Amino acid sequence: MAGFQSNLFIVFLCSLSLIAPFAHAIDVKYCKKNKDYDVKVSGVDITPYPIERGVETTFTISASTETPISGGNLVIDVSYYWFGVYSETSDLCTKTTCPVTTGDFAISHSQSLPSVTPPGSYTLTMKLQDGNKNELTCITFDFSIGWYSSSEEAAVASS
Repeated sequence: MAGFQSNLFIVFLCSLSLIAPFAHAIDVKYCKKNKDYDVKVSGVDITPYPIERGVETTFTISASTETPISGGNLVIDVSYYWFGVYSETSDLCTKTTCPVTTGDFAISHSQSLPSVTPPGSYTLTMKLQDGNKNELTCITFDFSIGWYSSSEEAAVASS
């Protein structure tokens, strides 16, 4: 009977994991609390979450602007326990439709983390610059990478 209850509990847990959302909303902070940025960020979604090594992860930034943006750069810096580990500058128009008109828009950035990425806490800082390198917004948020990817967890569970 105990074996049956254990199996039933495992089925229940698996069912819950299928119901859970595959995207995760993140707590976003502006780099400078009192600055009135031209671009207002309303949220960041990470898919899939939790982030897994070797799996492409998409960061979708929801934002709005009162001024059209014809182009610019997206600057991303990632720190691992306060040490800078990654930096990238991309053309904004490769991450969203340009020109960006007034109102709501989204910026999407996808990245596949190497399988050797160490687990732990990371901080991502994203700056959006116009064509003249004026800072339109700057946000920061934390995320973590676990000890195992889901394929490693499945291999450990089947052992």
